[in-house]
Amino acid sequence: MARQDCEDFVADGEIVAFAGRLPSFSRLQGRMQIDDPEKARRTGIAVYLYLFDLVHLDGHNTTALPLRARKRLLGRALSFGDPIRRLAHRNRDGEALFADACKRGLEGLIAKRADAPYQPGARSRDWLKFKCSREQELVIGGFTAPRGSRSDFGALLVGYNEDGVLRYAGKVGTGFDRETLARLGARLRDLERDRSPFADVDPVPTGTHWVEPRLVGQFAFSEWTRDGRLRHPRYLGLRDDKRPSEVVRERPS
Repeated sequence: MARQDCEDFVADGEIVAFAGRLPSFSRLQGRMQIDDPEKARRTGIAVYLYLFDLVHLDGHNTTALPLRARKRLLGRALSFGDPIRRLAHRNRDGEALFADACKRGLEGLIAKRADAPYQPGARSRDWLKFKCSREQELVIGGFTAPRGSRSDFGALLVGYNEDGVLRYAGKVGTGFDRETLARLGARLRDLERDRSPFADVDPVPTGTHWVEPRLVGQFAFSEWTRDGRLRHPRYLGLRDDKRPSEVVRERPS
C-alpha cells in the first residue's frame, strides 16, 4: 500500500490465499501464523489483498455515500496490481452467479444493495452472505455436555474411517432444534462408553462423553481445514440407511 500515490484513505478488503484457482482459508492460516515476513514469503504461499469498499478519502468520511459511489472513488483513488486487487461488483444475474460459484467450489457470494451506505460492524438486509455448503456423512463418536440454555448435549464429535481407524473430524454444535436435541440426546446416552472410539482426538473437548460409534449423521460444512477438521459444520439429520463402517472422507474426484 506504500506504493499508492493517494496517501490519505481507508479501504475495506480481505486477504486471500489460493489453492489452485480456489480461495483457501487453510493456506491463508498457514501463511498468517508466521510472524517473520521473510519466513512467510519463503513458504511459497502467495497472498492477495482484495479491496471492495472505501470509507475515507482525503480527509472526507465516505460512509454516507451509496455503494456505487464509494466503488467509483475506490477505482479512481488507487492503482491496482498484484498483490492488491479490486473486487468487481455485478449488478445483475445474481442467482446465476451464485449457482456458478457453488459449482466451482467457492464458499459463496456477498450481496450488497448498490445504493446503501457503509455500516461498520452491523448486520442488515443491505449486506447478505449466501453460502455454498458441502455435505458429508460422518460417524458420531461422542458429545459434549450442554451449556447455558442448551439441553441434552452441546456438540457432536464426529469422524470417518481411514486406514482401519476412526479419524476425528471435529465438533458440530449447530443445526439442532429442541426436538432434535431431546430425541438424539436420548439415543446418545443409551450408547455411552468409557473410552474414545477415535484414534486422534487431541485435545479432548471439555465435558466430553464418548459413545459407541453406531450412529451416522449428515452434515453440511464449508471446507476441510489443513488438519482434517470440518469448517463451519452444521447438523442436517441422521442417516439410517448408512452403516458406520461405510463412512469415509469424500474427496473431490
